[in-house]
Amino acid sequence: MKDIHVIVGAGTWQQDGLRYRRHRLAEFLAAQPNTKHVFWICPSPERLTDRKVGESETIEQWTITDVLPHKFFRFARYLSVFHKRRLSELARLLKSHVGHDHLYLWYTFPGFSKLADLLTWDRVIYDRSDLWAAPISGRMSLAAKLRRRLIAHSEQKIVHRADLIFCTSDYLHHVTDLEMPAEKRSRIVTLENGVDYSLFAGNDGFAVQSTGTVLGYIGGIKPKLDFVLLREVARKKPEWQILLVGPNGTQGDPDYSRLLEEDNVRWIDAVPPEDVPRFMNQISIGLMPYKASPYNNAVFPLKLFEFLASGKAAIGIHLPSTKKYEQESAYLCLDSSDPESLIQACEHLEPVAFDSEAIRARKEFAKTKDWPIIFKKMLSYL
Repeated sequence: MKDIHVIVGAGTWQQDGLRYRRHRLAEFLAAQPNTKHVFWICPSPERLTDRKVGESETIEQWTITDVLPHKFFRFARYLSVFHKRRLSELARLLKSHVGHDHLYLWYTFPGFSKLADLLTWDRVIYDRSDLWAAPISGRMSLAAKLRRRLIAHSEQKIVHRADLIFCTSDYLHHVTDLEMPAEKRSRIVTLENGVDYSLFAGNDGFAVQSTGTVLGYIGGIKPKLDFVLLREVARKKPEWQILLVGPNGTQGDPDYSRLLEEDNVRWIDAVPPEDVPRFMNQISIGLMPYKASPYNNAVFPLKLFEFLASGKAAIGIHLPSTKKYEQESAYLCLDSSDPESLIQACEHLEPVAFDSEAIRARKEFAKTKDWPIIFKKMLSYL
């Protein structure tokens, strides 16, 4: 019997040009010798033709069109009445494989919960990576409250239907524990994010030593980041540079606009994933400057091990799930948005930023978090 994997993703494969855990999982599964098919089921604001995606173009993308293109109508992703017909098409396609192949349903976001009921699956797995019902900016408008209820209701259906739940942080594991009866908690496992080690480890960690201190953030630029803090640091340390690389998802946030007005702050738009190590090479210390919020309490950022695999020291802010990885010359985790505390942490790491032994130690630790190690462990639970 062969394996068929159906992965429910939060968006189309190339939605914002970034590669998340779910993309890496899909490509890992597609590369396994016993895999017959991998389907990528995802919402889309507009009607798209189904096509093959992924580096090897072996993953079959099935899109489910939103009711209307406007962002407001994304609520329909959590109500089965709006997408049951399209999901039923997929179920009919796969029905002939029941009993002949292993069918695995992977949720990586809490939409389209009805799919779990439309077929007899060998396993339903929820790879829980975010606190989806919490607002990303920490604010809670009336519309956000209504949306939160829909997401939470859909997510609860998936949580209780899942045979196995992987959580990317201890915080998410704790939240999931509270949602499950005691006899079902053994199906919950914490598997944090990993790193494409071979992509980043060849990075020359010494390249920017003579250019002065460059603080860098690489990834999606969203309201969860503390732009006010970064602006204060930029003003207090004009001799430092702050480099931001990634697509602008701030939706016109005035704090972000003011940050970019500073002479020592530079923003570069989205770059292809294979080019990210080149920009890693331009920074001295990696930053993950998150705001204090319930959403960020659950986050385990992909960038932590990418910074370390590149040989870079890093600083996280309001990321309690990463606190256990603090190391004197590798990673510091701050619990406040005080600019002086961040400056002191950067000054602490400056002397060892390009120390050869420190770079080697960072890379060696990151190697233990290589994605194949994470995913092989994941498959061992199936």
